[in-house]
Amino acid sequence: MIWLATVGGGMGVLLVYDFTPGKDSEFVPKVWPAGLPRAADRPTLVMFAHPKCPCTRASIGELAVLMARCQGLVNAQVVFFRPQGTSEDWDHTDLWRSAAEIPGVKVQSDEGGREARNFRATASGYTVLYDTRGRLIFSGGITDSRGHAGDNPGRSAIVDLLHHRPTANTRTPTFGCSLLNPTSETF
Repeated sequence: MIWLATVGGGMGVLLVYDFTPGKDSEFVPKVWPAGLPRAADRPTLVMFAHPKCPCTRASIGELAVLMARCQGLVNAQVVFFRPQGTSEDWDHTDLWRSAAEIPGVKVQSDEGGREARNFRATASGYTVLYDTRGRLIFSGGITDSRGHAGDNPGRSAIVDLLHHRPTANTRTPTFGCSLLNPTSETF
């Protein structure tokens, strides 16, 4: 009986962790901040990622699905956090390679998290979409829980927005590890 309670309690803790979003900022810039390049001829999507966060694998997979459904409709970037003073290849992990293999996605480093701070990104997998005039039209995550791929409101909202269809979701929770403070969570 004790064994069953221990297993059940452990599963409960894991489920709470899986379905608890990272902390998203309430102060997402409504207008494109200076720094990263933005396309003028189509919307621009930016995903912020920690290269060593296991939760982010699902976000990169969802980005691949999104890009397949929206070829040529969006300028997409994945910006990987790299701590100040680390080697230039610190963030070149398998997640970097997976993102770089997605057609139409540009991948780059964010040394010290300067760009993440500009966009108020706090959780790995945090994604923003700005229209051609540089106005925010979506912010949040594109997974339904930590590390789980599949249909979800964030990805669906972005696909709808890029295809000029109405959507009820323009903000979703981000399920990922801390982006700029990795010591608060385990990688």
